[in-house]
Amino acid sequence: MSRGRRGISAFAVALLLLATGCSQPEASRAESITLYTCVNDTTAQPVIAAFKAAHQGTDIQLFRAPTGQLNARVASDVRSGGLKADVIWACDPLTMQDFVTQGLVGGWTPQTEIPQAMRTPDYVGVALLYMVAITRKGQPAPAKWQNLADAGKVAVPDPKVAASALGALAYFGTDFYANLKSKGAVQVSTPDDVTTGVAQGLYDAGMTIANSAYAAAKSGSPVVVSWPKPGAVSIYGPVAVSKTTESRQLAQDFATYLASPDGQAVIGSSGSYPTLPNVAGPTKPDNAATVQPDWQALASEKAALLEDYAKLFGA
Repeated sequence: MSRGRRGISAFAVALLLLATGCSQPEASRAESITLYTCVNDTTAQPVIAAFKAAHQGTDIQLFRAPTGQLNARVASDVRSGGLKADVIWACDPLTMQDFVTQGLVGGWTPQTEIPQAMRTPDYVGVALLYMVAITRKGQPAPAKWQNLADAGKVAVPDPKVAASALGALAYFGTDFYANLKSKGAVQVSTPDDVTTGVAQGLYDAGMTIANSAYAAAKSGSPVVVSWPKPGAVSIYGPVAVSKTTESRQLAQDFATYLASPDGQAVIGSSGSYPTLPNVAGPTKPDNAATVQPDWQALASEKAALLEDYAKLFGA
C-alpha cells in the first residue's frame, strides 16, 4: 500500500512539475520588456538601472539608435510580423505620432504633472532637447537665428537622422535652410558631429543640441554656446506603450516611472533635460527663451518637409 501511495505521489509531483514548467516562460516574459529608444546611453542606462533597482526581478532589453535607425528597426518589425518593442521612448513627437498613426503604440498614458503641452492621449514627453547655436571662439555668436547664415562656414545636422534636427526643420521651415545653403552651409549626420566639427575648427558655427554643446565647452573645447532669439528650439521626447505588448503592466510601470518625479530626477542628473517642472537638469541660462513647432499641425506635413529639405541638401 505504501509503495502504491508513493507511486501516485510521484506521478502527481511529475504532473505538477510539468504544469509549472509549461507556465514558467510566460512568467519570465512578464518580468522582461524591450525598450526601443533614440535617447543616448548616458541617460538611457542610468534610467534603466534605477528602474530595475526599484523593481527587483525585472529586466529591460534595450535597442538604442538614432531616430533614422530607430524608424528602420520599427519598419523591419512591422514587415516581419509586428512591433517587438514593449515601450518606445522617442526623441520627438513627429516620430512618435507616425507610430501612433500606424496603430503600433498609444491608447494609454501615465498619471503625471508633466505640462499638458507635452502630452496627448497616446504618449507623454519625458525629456527635452534644445537646439542651440554653437560657434568657435573668435567667431561672432548669432544674436538671432537669422544671423547664423553669416557666422562663417555653418554645419547643420540631418533631420532624417536626428530628432532634434527634425524639430528644428519643423520650426524654421525650408526657407531658413535655403538661406543657410546659399551661404555655404553643409549638412553632417548628427548634432554631435556639428559640435565636434566646430570644436576641431572644421566649421565656424552650427546648430546642435545644448547637451552636446555644453559638454564640449566643459571639456575645454574652444566653443561658445548661444540661445539665439527668439529662442532655442525645444523638442520633447515622448514615451508610449505598445498596443500589442504581452507585458503590459511592466511596460506601463516603466512609462510611469519615466514620468514620475523619481524618474525625472534620474533623467535630469544623467545629462538630459526633464519635462517635469522644478526638476533639476543640465545647464540652461537664466530666463532662456525657447520656442517650439506646432506639433499637431505639422504631424501630417513631415514627409513633405523632408522632401523639400532633401532638394536643398540631398537625399
